[in-house]
Amino acid sequence: MQPFAIAGLQLELPTTGNLNQVSKKIRTATARYPWVQMVVLSELAICGPGIARAEPFPSTTEGLLGKIAKAEGVWLVSGSLYEKKDGKVYNTATVFNPSGDIVTRYRKMYPFYPYEAGVAEGQELCIFDVPDVGRFGLSICYDIHFPELSRALATAGAEVLIHPTLTNSNDRDVELAMVRATAAQQQMYVIDVNGAGEQGYGRSLFTGPEGEILHAATSTEEIIAIEIDLERVKRARERGLKGLGQTLKSFRDAGHTYPQEGLANRAEYLDTLGPLEMPRRGA
Repeated sequence: MQPFAIAGLQLELPTTGNLNQVSKKIRTATARYPWVQMVVLSELAICGPGIARAEPFPSTTEGLLGKIAKAEGVWLVSGSLYEKKDGKVYNTATVFNPSGDIVTRYRKMYPFYPYEAGVAEGQELCIFDVPDVGRFGLSICYDIHFPELSRALATAGAEVLIHPTLTNSNDRDVELAMVRATAAQQQMYVIDVNGAGEQGYGRSLFTGPEGEILHAATSTEEIIAIEIDLERVKRARERGLKGLGQTLKSFRDAGHTYPQEGLANRAEYLDTLGPLEMPRRGA
């Protein structure tokens, strides 16, 4: 058994100005569940939506979160914050280790266009190792609509996908289906943490490496604390989902090739779909 304990904070928050409240909730979570080793916030939990609040990194907010991670002795995933960098704005998640150091940053690769206007696309996958535990990957909200990204993380060895989300729209049911499908397709844990209150519709979902539901939250505030076992990922990938489909090995051993991400036929079909723009009434 290779256990690791994660707490997802589905918090009822206003749209902005949440640093103090989030800080208190992190301390509440570690006090209530002192065995927790990682705390995960929802997407944009602290700053809320709106790129006007973007700030250069390293920032004061990051500095405070690092201090909290060190004081509580936990890994901490910031959810995400809007970051100013080289004249652009990114939706960026920061990972802190229990010493309060920044281990990595992930810039959302698929901003929710056209709604997340003004946010630049990140260019790099994000994978980090928790020593003596396992390999973790990061994606943010709309990223999960793109299975190529999750597969790339899995083929690089990620065993757990940390997935901060901010959804307050009527596609939450679809996202939840994707969370579970991603866990089954990539044979990994998926830790999906959504905001609540004014920010989001909640319903965070933790799933295991055979697509099973470990915890399905309601729409109100909840601290979701759960222990996962990374040996189950190795077992599922070796033995197959429920002793059946060995997805990653089948992907590895397939005797055919196809153009990466299906872009080779874009001139024939994808370019016929029209521009990426906001839908209009009556269109």
